[in-house]
Amino acid sequence: MPAELTERLAALFQWIDPGPGTSHLISDISGWWRDPGVLADLGPALVAPYRAARPTVVLAPAVTGLLLGPLAATALGVGFVAAHKPGDGRLPAGPLTWAQSPPDYRGRRVELAVRDRHLGPDDRVLVVDDWVRTGAQIHALNDICAARGAEVLGAAVVALDCPPEVAATLRITGLITGAELPG
Repeated sequence: MPAELTERLAALFQWIDPGPGTSHLISDISGWWRDPGVLADLGPALVAPYRAARPTVVLAPAVTGLLLGPLAATALGVGFVAAHKPGDGRLPAGPLTWAQSPPDYRGRRVELAVRDRHLGPDDRVLVVDDWVRTGAQIHALNDICAARGAEVLGAAVVALDCPPEVAATLRITGLITGAELPG
């Protein structure tokens, strides 16, 4: 991956203090979406480590995955499948395959669902997301793929901020590490 993309990702990122009564800072990645050069480079950079494995579909969770997934899918010339969350108010109609994540970095268990008709045994899946700290959502997406008979090739994320053993187990690659983001 070009070093200039990593530098731009770091420069456009910031931590925000949401104010009194909160226990943690919030990551602000909105600068990534505002920069047309970053948008143009994200899809190809995310898929580069997986291109030779020939994914047939990109799978990504709502909400930021709905932006990143299509960028990655377009770079590969394949389709995109969205994973929905019941709390986002946009659950699709029809049969869904559900999985619940293990606890995430805040101790939450996230439920995810994928339309059955969009994922099947002939699929070779690349999972895409913006940030991974515990791998919880990626784990749930892998469970959905297993239930549908699809093969997961790995996961590509923008910010890789999880322990190395999690990244190795879930086959996650990232464009920037948590340590490279400004503190």
